Amino acid sequence: MPYPFDATAVRSWCGLALEALGRERERIDAINVYPVADGDTGTNLYLTVESAARAVEAAFDGHASAGTSLRLADAIGAMAHGALIGARGNSGTIVAQLLRGMTEVLVAADGASDGATAGAADALRRSLRRAAASAYEAVAHPVEGTVLTVATAAADAAERAGHETGDAAEVARAAHDGARTALQATPGQLAVLGRAGVVDAGGCGLVALLGALADALSGEVSVTPVAVRADAPLPEAAGCEVAGRVAADGCDPDGEGPAFEVIYLLEAGDAAVARLRTRLDGLGDSLVVVGGDGLWNVHVHVDDAGAAVEAGIEAGRPYRIRITHFGGATRAKEPAMAARAVVAVVPGDGLAGLCAEAGATAVSVRPGEPPASGELVQAIRQAHAREVMLLPNDPELRHTAAAAAEQARTEGVRVALIPTRSAVQGLAALAVHEPGRSFDEDVVAMTSAAGATRYAELAVAERQSWTMAGVCQAGDVLGLIDGDVAVIGSDLTGTAMTVLDRMLSAGGEMVTLVLGAKAPDSLAERLERHVRERHLAVDTVVYDGGQYAAPLLIGVE
Repeated sequence: MPYPFDATAVRSWCGLALEALGRERERIDAINVYPVADGDTGTNLYLTVESAARAVEAAFDGHASAGTSLRLADAIGAMAHGALIGARGNSGTIVAQLLRGMTEVLVAADGASDGATAGAADALRRSLRRAAASAYEAVAHPVEGTVLTVATAAADAAERAGHETGDAAEVARAAHDGARTALQATPGQLAVLGRAGVVDAGGCGLVALLGALADALSGEVSVTPVAVRADAPLPEAAGCEVAGRVAADGCDPDGEGPAFEVIYLLEAGDAAVARLRTRLDGLGDSLVVVGGDGLWNVHVHVDDAGAAVEAGIEAGRPYRIRITHFGGATRAKEPAMAARAVVAVVPGDGLAGLCAEAGATAVSVRPGEPPASGELVQAIRQAHAREVMLLPNDPELRHTAAAAAEQARTEGVRVALIPTRSAVQGLAALAVHEPGRSFDEDVVAMTSAAGATRYAELAVAERQSWTMAGVCQAGDVLGLIDGDVAVIGSDLTGTAMTVLDRMLSAGGEMVTLVLGAKAPDSLAERLERHVRERHLAVDTVVYDGGQYAAPLLIGVE
């Protein structure tokens, strides 16, 4: 018996989609050869839908607490928003836009249908068409034989179904069948897929997603696996040789493509995002910008990760920045496992770019939004290394990082948790990282460098409170040394000078200054001059960290 297309159906869809992608995740990862053979499309889609499902559950909980019922518009809106903020990788970003396109139609249609009439079927047909169109609009250089083609075929099939019965479940099932048929044709449309003998990985994930929608509306649960090769139900080999060159969207399967994947959420207006698209399109490839109403998810592959982040800063306020190094030029096969990599949690855009330039995988965080252990595990996986040095750079992340390291070890990765308590300690550890050393020697060197670096940060008091240095008032500048308030001042520069003098009184050879997003332009110059005049033979290095939580971070080695 078909179920009405309402908020409960959306909730069921999320749960069934998560189950389906959980079953298919490894298989989809195994056939991931386009646009980059980095073996993570299935995982990225799972994490994207997981974020969508969490958002829907939160919407249901909120309405239950208020004693109100959740409408279809609320549920589908929450699903699309959750996918947007949690989108991973190229395919996850496109799926987030597909859901947003559906939402535009379904929100407008909500209230005009009880979910079980011809109106619901028609709304679903129109929403699938809008989804496909919006996905094409989001991709800088659309390529056929990808998830875009599969989405269009699903919309085509949906338009031919359910007119006589007015059954939304029939429309969803037709869309799923049309997507499956289109998926099997992708090896003949995109040369890189044909040579590898596999279907498009992103399209495979969309088929699973549409199958879950059909199951949610029909009440049937289908677990038929998606055929991932053109001629067999299972992938024969994950690392099929890919010869030649695909001149599509800048992707080069021979390995000459960009070195980094950069993803971030961006708060910006439409005009600024239009300029950002143009700039990022000139920097790299695989550009996908999705979202709207002031919030966007930006995905691009580039060689200059710092420039991609800087472009976002010029356009608006980027956050949740994720920069992944593809691990060298070998990209035609399953990514070659590096011997050793570094994963670092950083609080600012500039630090993320700095870590990426040093070859590390950066996990950028916003104030008050610490990463979950699952996010750190994913970063470790994306590093594609047999050995990983994990730098939490925050004492509050000690247990989260330990849990992530333990999970990664169960997956066969040797992980060392370097006890860095600040980003400046992380920079010191990264500076002495040497993959050519033995694992244990590298752990000792990085741990020693971090431990030899005293750290401080400046913050502004939000309210009156007791501290180790006395009572502070709202608006006072606090100088924290090694985590404790040591100085209370009235201005940023003067307090920073006092903190530097206290730290250098015990000796030091180099001062590291990491400027926050709201640091005054003259701050670095005045502090450099102060160190030069007051502390002989002490060098100073300055980085633009871009962090919002603290206007200044200080390290003394």
